[in-house]
Amino acid sequence: MRETSYRTALVTGASSGIGAAIVRDLARRGLEVHAVARRRDALTALARETGCIAEVADVTRPEDRAALLRGFVPDILVNNAGTSRGAPLSSAAAADIDVQVEVNLRAVLHLLNLALPRMRSRGGHVVTIGSIAGLHPLPGSPVYAATKAAIHAMHGALRLELVGSRVRLTEICPGRVDTEIFGHAAGDAAKGRAQFLDGYEVLRPEDVAAAVWYAVSQPPNVNVGLIELTPTLQAVGGLQTLKPQ
Repeated sequence: MRETSYRTALVTGASSGIGAAIVRDLARRGLEVHAVARRRDALTALARETGCIAEVADVTRPEDRAALLRGFVPDILVNNAGTSRGAPLSSAAAADIDVQVEVNLRAVLHLLNLALPRMRSRGGHVVTIGSIAGLHPLPGSPVYAATKAAIHAMHGALRLELVGSRVRLTEICPGRVDTEIFGHAAGDAAKGRAQFLDGYEVLRPEDVAAAVWYAVSQPPNVNVGLIELTPTLQAVGGLQTLKPQ
């Protein structure tokens, strides 16, 4: 049973992991969910499972973004698509820098540029999946951290821009979640799982989906601006000091 007046949602990066979990949760609650990703087979399977509307699209392509929002703006826009390429900035490949900026930041800004004018006139909810990497220094992924820090700054500024409207904004910053992104970061799925997931108690994609629902199901007078979501056994921050070599 739907516990909110929102009726439609669009979720990017929906073919697996957090995105697929959000699609399943929102569809189960009775919303019409448009699931967006590049992988047709995965989306088709998700549509059969959940009844969602499969939207095969690449959010880094202007024509695909325009097609997604042509004649349709959802009540809930979930910016979930993201990627990571773990490497020191001094040795990162140019293509790896560019793809993280394109997917994690540029696509989000352009989708919002298309959606917000109409959302502003009638209300709605923007949820963006950020990362603790955008809030706290983490080693090994400076480009990823930069894109997520930009998302964090954008959400704060956008809240000021939209104050007085009925558009609500929520940034969710998860810690370590059992998803494919660690395989992308490590350059190999098995290596990423062994390095970041095996033997650790981490978040499940369903935990992030539950946080999304918590935010969007609040009464109309409540805006949940930021959720930092980490495994109980994970902490961020601290001080590292090295002796001279």
